[in-house]
Order: sequence, then structure tokens, then C-alpha cells
Amino acid sequence: MNKILLCSFAFVLFVCPVLGQQQPVAFTNARIIPIVGAPIERGTIVVRNGKIVSVGANVQAPSGATIIDAAGKTIMPGLVDSHSHIGGGSGADASGPIQPDVRILDGINARAASTQRAQSGGITTVNVMPGSGHLDSGQTLYLKLRDDAVKIDDLLIYDKDGKYMGGIKFANGTNPIRAGGGAFPGTRAKSAALVRAQFIKAQEYRDK
Repeated sequence: MNKILLCSFAFVLFVCPVLGQQQPVAFTNARIIPIVGAPIERGTIVVRNGKIVSVGANVQAPSGATIIDAAGKTIMPGLVDSHSHIGGGSGADASGPIQPDVRILDGINARAASTQRAQSGGITTVNVMPGSGHLDSGQTLYLKLRDDAVKIDDLLIYDKDGKYMGGIKFANGTNPIRAGGGAFPGTRAKSAALVRAQFIKAQEYRDK
């Protein structure tokens, strides 16, 4: 890993301090693994206002740019973790197998060490989920990991209407099965039956 500099190198360590400034930043002499195409040996990436504006083998650093020599390093796109439990948050409790009203938003710690560990490994975007072992353990959050976050609002990803984004956590198959677990399903078929009953209730509520 000491020879690999992921997107967290490019964006967290260097781009964040110059966000909102006009001065571009150019990473030169790096081995670049683009999203599409073959790796670029000794390439250049130019970033302005937190956005990549040019990438290639023959890209010239613009006038006035801050030059960062990344020789011997590899720069690649940040990783997206679609199933994460970082942040020390908890979710649904043992009172029942289906709890869609529980929000990981209410339990996550934006300054948890686990978020920094994920970021240092090149993960830039995560879907943080509550709990595990429930048919439905609650509502998830989509986060953009940032160094300067002091509260969860600093990590949230918002839609065009300004609402934070997320999904809902379901676990099917064997994960939620609890032999003799009371309200929890003891078989795969019972798991399907419990979820089906909730969808039927939702359809009836919609029709009313």
C-alpha cells in the first residue's frame, strides 16, 4: 500500500484545502488508473475547485498551478463501499425482525476512527447500514468521507431538493433466522412470509 496512492491521496490530502480557490493543482509523473482505458504511465491529473478538469499522458499543468510530484505513486478512482457498518452506529434492537423506522442517522458517529480507516484505504463513498441479522434493520445513509467532518451533516450526500440520501437495509436468507427466537423467523420460508405480510399491509394502506 505504500506504493499505492488512492483517490484519498488526491482528494483528501490536497484537494480539500484548496476547495473554493481558483488556483489549480496538478499531480504529475503518477501512474494513473482511469475509470475507462489502460493505465497511464507518468501521467498528469489537473484539479480545479475540487473537480478533475484533465487527465492524460500529455497534459500540461496550467499556469499558476500547484505542482505535486507523484512519481512512484499510483492514483486511481476512489472506491465505493455499498455495504458498510462504519461509524459505530447501531440499528434495530431485539424487539422484532422488521423495524423500518430506525435510522442509522440517529446513531452514527461522524468522527469515529473507522471512517478514517476506510478513507485511508481509498474508500470515498459509503452506504452505511444499521445493524445486521434483521429482516429489516432500518434506514441507511449515503456518505462522502471527508477529513474535516465534525458532525454527520458534513458527510451526508444530498439530492437536488436538499434532502439527505439513503436506502433501507434488508437481510434475507439465513442471516435473520433465529431458532426459537420468538418474533424472529426460524426458517427461510417464515422470513419471506413476514416480509410479504408487510408489503400487503402497505398495499392496503395505499389503496385506502
